[in-house]
Amino acid sequence: MPTVRVGGKQRQYDRGTTFETIVKEFQPQNNNAIALIYFNGRLRELGKRLEKDGAISFVTTSDEKGHRAYVRTAHMMLVKAVRNVLGEEGKTTHVKIEFTLGNAYYCTVRGCGASVEELAPLVKAEMQRMAAAGLAITKKTYPLEDAVELFRRQNMDDKVRLFHYRMSSTVNVYSLEGFYDYFYGYMLPSTSYVNLFDVQPYRGGLLLILPTRDDPFHLHDFEDQKSLFDQLMLSTRWGELVNISTVGDLNEMICDGRSSEMILVQEALQERRIAEIAREIYDREEVKFVMVAGPSSSGKTSFANRLSVQLRSFGLHTHIIGMDDYFVNREKTPIDMDGNYNFDVLEALDLELFNEDMLDLLEGQEVEMPSFDFKLGKRVYNGRTLRLEDSDILIIEGIHGLNPKATYALPKENKFKVYVSAMTSLNIDEHNRIPSTDARLLRRMVRDARSRNYDARMTINGWRKVRDGEGKFIFPFQEDADAVFNSALIYELAVIKQIAEPLLFNVPKNDPAHYEAKRLLKFLSYFVGLNPDSVPVNSICREFIGGGCFHV
Repeated sequence: MPTVRVGGKQRQYDRGTTFETIVKEFQPQNNNAIALIYFNGRLRELGKRLEKDGAISFVTTSDEKGHRAYVRTAHMMLVKAVRNVLGEEGKTTHVKIEFTLGNAYYCTVRGCGASVEELAPLVKAEMQRMAAAGLAITKKTYPLEDAVELFRRQNMDDKVRLFHYRMSSTVNVYSLEGFYDYFYGYMLPSTSYVNLFDVQPYRGGLLLILPTRDDPFHLHDFEDQKSLFDQLMLSTRWGELVNISTVGDLNEMICDGRSSEMILVQEALQERRIAEIAREIYDREEVKFVMVAGPSSSGKTSFANRLSVQLRSFGLHTHIIGMDDYFVNREKTPIDMDGNYNFDVLEALDLELFNEDMLDLLEGQEVEMPSFDFKLGKRVYNGRTLRLEDSDILIIEGIHGLNPKATYALPKENKFKVYVSAMTSLNIDEHNRIPSTDARLLRRMVRDARSRNYDARMTINGWRKVRDGEGKFIFPFQEDADAVFNSALIYELAVIKQIAEPLLFNVPKNDPAHYEAKRLLKFLSYFVGLNPDSVPVNSICREFIGGGCFHV
């Protein structure tokens, strides 16, 4: 009879007892719902069975890994509910999890005769029935050929294409009431765990609204993000132009030798969007300050340079500056809870000096511009001066560019705000979306290795803090932007894979970043690699892989 250690307690259980049974004994002592466990340091689903002695620690829905399991399980329930509601028609209907909008997941339903207004309340009611029934979600490992045939019978051609390029000889398949699906990552053991959700119609699709990781016990109202939605749908249409919506489609195009044209079309579409933003700026004659902001690894620097080129084509004379040059001197830099310098808060900037300099420039005065010397930890002046003439315009890059407190003294009519982010529209398959945060983390990882000599574990271990800062200082202001630019390229992960994989394999097993490194390696294994030499020198992708023409 195996012995299990939980904290300072020991219990004995029969061999073959599910971890879910063990967890139920300890759930009343935990404030958050337990979704997964670590058993002897390895992450495990609750449906797994105890076979030997070991130590257990809990992963709840307030943890990132637990929250992801909640989301995946809700996605499977949604797809199954649509099929149940539509009956025979549901067998040929395609539900695609497109992208996130705050705490909601936007889903499209193709091949369905019903409107989303009719469908939404029926799907919600069916999901509620499933949650109340506590239906088992089981996992079984199939030989690759058997799994592909299973998916083919369920009209899941996207999964058939995906697994055509898989090296593994087996596939883990989840089942729910006779419905079979594949999910990238761990799941919850039954539908009873997903008891908080809403389904609403929204702009031709369905919104699946779920609790956030930070507040797993409450369902917050959906906050419409029209600008973000429009750009995500634009990127989805861009993918359709080159016949790519899933990784299987991308792999097929690479293996067929059609990647060069696809890359050129993608780059041209991005350039067209940058030109549209430049036209908007040019048409507003009073604009003197273009504020460029966005989360980490969004490609803000490359965007600013490419926007500068487009503005010059309209006859404007551009100057690019960084708000980082207005950091306060090191002794005045705020300290975070861990005792480290916090460069993300507004107080890390000398906003009074920044606004004074910008107002002086607006009034036609000559201003000596500072540079921040990170080695010395202070601002320095090297005689670089600037004066704005009639055709001059400033492009100002910084994470606080959209926050009105950062530019409090500048007249609203003189500012044009651009939100830049990498919002991937590519899915692994129709039911497994690619989180934009994963794409940005991989971007940052390869850039950190190239330009900062950081290894992958350093980037991964610092990523949570980066994400927390974005949630506080960037995302709340994204809908206030005058324009939104999506910097994600549909092909870029196939390129980044070539550089990121060796970095991830070097993360030691005893490091806290090891699990995340393994997860990212599995994620990258879905992609057929693409030669980095095929990327144009002015591509935003070059900001991360190197070799670009903007010296970034």
